[in-house]
Amino acid sequence: MARKKRHEPDEFALIARFFRPLAAGETGAFALTDDAAVLDLPRGQRLVATTDCLVEGVHFLEGASPEDIAPKLLRANLSDLAAMGAEPRWYLLAAAFARGTRAAWIGRFARALHSEQRRFGVTLAGGDTVVTPGPASFTVTALGIVGKGAVLRRTGARVGDDVYVSGTVGDAALGLRVLKGELRVAARHARFLVERYHRPNPRIALGRRLAGVARAAIDVSDGLVADLGHICETSGVGAVIEAAALPLSPAARAALRAEPGLLADVLAGGDDYELVFTAPEAERPRIRALARALALSLTRIGRIAGAGGRAVRVRVRGADGKPYPLPRTGWRHF
Repeated sequence: MARKKRHEPDEFALIARFFRPLAAGETGAFALTDDAAVLDLPRGQRLVATTDCLVEGVHFLEGASPEDIAPKLLRANLSDLAAMGAEPRWYLLAAAFARGTRAAWIGRFARALHSEQRRFGVTLAGGDTVVTPGPASFTVTALGIVGKGAVLRRTGARVGDDVYVSGTVGDAALGLRVLKGELRVAARHARFLVERYHRPNPRIALGRRLAGVARAAIDVSDGLVADLGHICETSGVGAVIEAAALPLSPAARAALRAEPGLLADVLAGGDDYELVFTAPEAERPRIRALARALALSLTRIGRIAGAGGRAVRVRVRGADGKPYPLPRTGWRHF
């Protein structure tokens, strides 16, 4: 983080003041004074690395507070580690602040990151800071560890497997609609949905317990149908989702009662950061026990089927038993 050839005059002062404290406790980060970090891995562990970028106007609304940006930034990356069955340890941060961003805003951002670090047990190990004409963007590379035999992959789903999802789905997409003024629900439901958009819950404990149970796993970032489709594509299979089985929060149910067409957002909206995984039918008792142990709902929402040469990997069956057509399957950047 410290080595920059061209920088704003106060860059190093900002790093020392706001970001160096986030590296405390990790000797290999060298207090952010060297060109790179040197991190030790426990014996028998493998390094898991992932990168996600959040851009103003794409992943968070213009004018969003640092207290809302920082949690989503870190949690979205930790969710990728969870989907691989990894334990988060460190992260690297590349922050491109919009020109004119005040030091007070950066301080609030750093404090919000520090709070998230303490919550999830991770430490800043390095990165970069720059100023941009805009929009602002923040990129995190999250680093975790996993035992050599405990890695979860998207490959491995087999015909006949059950499809599960953790928690509830659709809340974040509906929360974004609330923020944009496109959805009106009771105030308590609006607060819940917006909170789910800003502060997803990476299912780290679940991911670490799925080794030997799940055959394939992924986190829901682009949309339930799209992300399950990634499992299907890499595994060479298809899937059927039962719309009636989708786990919905009371807030989402209220929204769907008012506007049934919002089911498309639930299926394709993304930003939930729940885990979708497949497992053989014989694992149902273990999955029920795991749900109880974690106090987390793990809902069976469908089944893996043959691909059948179809371009559409994931089909949705409505509550009436008929195919449910989707205008889109999830978020696409290109």
